[in-house]
Amino acid sequence: MQRQVPKPILKWAGGKTQLLGDISHAYPPGFGNTIRRYAEPFVGGGAVLFDILSKYELDEVYISDVNAELINMYLMVRDQPESLIAMLGTYQKEYLSLDADARKKYYYERRTDFNHLIQSGESKKGIKSAALFIFLNRTCFNGLYRANRQGLFNVPQGNQANPLICHAENIRAVSAALSDVQIVCGDYTASRGFIDAHTLVYLDPPYRPLKGRDSFISYTEVEFDDSCQKELAGFIEEIGACGAYIILSNSDPKNVDPEDDFFEELYADYDVQRIDAKRKINSVANDRGYIKELLIKNF
Repeated sequence: MQRQVPKPILKWAGGKTQLLGDISHAYPPGFGNTIRRYAEPFVGGGAVLFDILSKYELDEVYISDVNAELINMYLMVRDQPESLIAMLGTYQKEYLSLDADARKKYYYERRTDFNHLIQSGESKKGIKSAALFIFLNRTCFNGLYRANRQGLFNVPQGNQANPLICHAENIRAVSAALSDVQIVCGDYTASRGFIDAHTLVYLDPPYRPLKGRDSFISYTEVEFDDSCQKELAGFIEEIGACGAYIILSNSDPKNVDPEDDFFEELYADYDVQRIDAKRKINSVANDRGYIKELLIKNF
């Protein structure tokens, strides 16, 4: 029987599944040999993580994110996959049995349940939060995770005809892949103590918004603005000085403003490459298509 290769459980705004060819081509020579550690401090949907876990046997792997509900989901997938599958299976059976109006009502009831967990402080742990997180992700608009200023999930229902809410085989495969992975709730600076000269670090922060286009940078109630991008660049310089191999993804401002050299100036001493990406998170249908994104390396 062929082994199930772990794939992202979530649909994720800005997810990297479609860009894995370009990103994997950028892995440093020696990765998996002399480079035996991997860190991903903005794990999100984890497309790069699962690509690496399915291809390489590494000594240590570290992932983190500031989204506590996301991190709880990964912990529950790793530690209690069967309980999670059972609850998700119930949601899937109930949701798919309903007509369109009843599905809408069911979605918003589950969204309210999830936000009650957030308000009570119970969303950062447990199977119910993880199952609701996955259910909402698989049935909401475009796989967005967006929080308002109060930290509450506020994405509307999507229009998927037959969403796969509980992919049991993949959940089990992801659980096995995460068995020895260090999973941390925290910002990217929490990874500093893990990173050394034998570590590949992939960073996929909230993207810098493109001028004049709908942009999505609020994965939590705290926005990631230009000052945050500059602080991240300082962190990258710091971990680069210890010998770490670094790959960074971000938006390309030159898609809309050829004179915008924000990232060229911020990463003047790095290898800045442009790759094609097809992006769908935009309210204007004509603006959903191929644009350039940046892949920035220190090697």
